[in-house]
Amino acid sequence: MTEVEFTIREAIPDDAVEILRALKIAGSETPFLVMDEKGLEMTPVEMSENLANLYESPNNLLMVALADEQVIGTASIKASSKKRIEHIGEIGISILKDYWGFGLGTLMMEELIEWAKESGVIRRLELTVQHRNQRAVHVYEKIGFKTETIMARGAKTDEDEFLDVHLMSRMID
Repeated sequence: MTEVEFTIREAIPDDAVEILRALKIAGSETPFLVMDEKGLEMTPVEMSENLANLYESPNNLLMVALADEQVIGTASIKASSKKRIEHIGEIGISILKDYWGFGLGTLMMEELIEWAKESGVIRRLELTVQHRNQRAVHVYEKIGFKTETIMARGAKTDEDEFLDVHLMSRMID
């Protein structure tokens, strides 16, 4: 296996164009993401403003993985500003296909968990993952996530086939 060097860091407003590029590619490369080849459908200015706001938030985070100064993956924790549910962080991860199988997903998940512990706000992390994506389910289980339920018809394919989706969580104590 080839050795690849990554940098993982918090996203900054200047990353907007690169993030949008990477998410558009990721959306077209895999059927496992909610987004498709259209990506996030945000302008670079909107993304930049969004990143500036995230940077100031105590319970929201967007990290980027870089190889050769290019964004090759993103990992996020998205939480509400509402007091009663501000402690619940929803995780999202996307990695470009060329970088699958290097352990980057596990590394990014570990970074998110560490950040959540240090946030002082996030006490529950949750994510959804298609049942057919057993590779991801295994990674999440390995780092302490448990399946709470299987949601029938939790997603569907571009061909309108319904898919089962795991709702997984990990408590932060």
